[in-house]
Amino acid sequence: MLDAPLLDYWVVDVFADRSFAGNPLAVVLDGDDLSTEQMQALAAEFNLSETTFPVRPVDASANYRLRIFTPALELPFAGHPSVGTAWLMHQLGRVGAGRIVQECGAGLLPLDIGPDRVALTGGEPTVGEPVDPALLLAAVGLDAADLTGADARWAGTGLNWAFLSVIDEAVARARPNLDRLAEVSASGPDRAGVAVLGWTDGRAHVRVFAGGFGVPEDPATGSAGLALGAWLVASGLLSADGESSYEIAQGLEMGRPSRLSGVVIAEAGRAVQCRVSGSVTAVARGQIAVP
Repeated sequence: MLDAPLLDYWVVDVFADRSFAGNPLAVVLDGDDLSTEQMQALAAEFNLSETTFPVRPVDASANYRLRIFTPALELPFAGHPSVGTAWLMHQLGRVGAGRIVQECGAGLLPLDIGPDRVALTGGEPTVGEPVDPALLLAAVGLDAADLTGADARWAGTGLNWAFLSVIDEAVARARPNLDRLAEVSASGPDRAGVAVLGWTDGRAHVRVFAGGFGVPEDPATGSAGLALGAWLVASGLLSADGESSYEIAQGLEMGRPSRLSGVVIAEAGRAVQCRVSGSVTAVARGQIAVP
């Protein structure tokens, strides 16, 4: 039997309407007294793309502060951990329905908890100038013949992703090169990795590779889903003014089908707000020893 102090945890699948799909997330409860090193050790033990620790907020206007860890490092912000944690906190009666505020490394971010979905509003959207796609292509095992006419650009709402638009059948052929992905992520601050997409009539078929963060491929990525809205506006694929919606299919090639719904508000050709939403389902609960 365990003789160390124990903490309750849950595992939930995010951006999926059924169990064993979407992106799994471990949520460790009541870890306010854990050190950063202890949180990192627990994230490495779960070995999921992210593990979260909702703790007491520093800012009194927030409902809780969210610490987010990959198996290798802490993140200032991530989408599916934010959505999954908010859903669980509501299910446990720790926050109410409607608008809540999450404090994290990227600041104060609002989430809206509905009866069957959670919507996350990202931070201020940013989009970079077009970049040479050569390194991005090398990082995902594709070549110039796979490109569409849309420029490769960095975009983000808290974490930055390099978007590479390719013909749809090339998305499934992408193969990550971890060394090149690490080189991509090291090219600037808060650069998480490469999002490869095929775009057809309001729907994006996406694969996301975050090798620089220790996650070769992610089955559902809320932060990339948010950033995609900004990239789509900058690329002229969604309206330059007003509100547009889009759908994202991700995780298909991993056997973890995921569905994300996005909304972007644009003014004069520039995204000013991005939201992403999806469903969550619980798959496991238990207790884990404090390191």
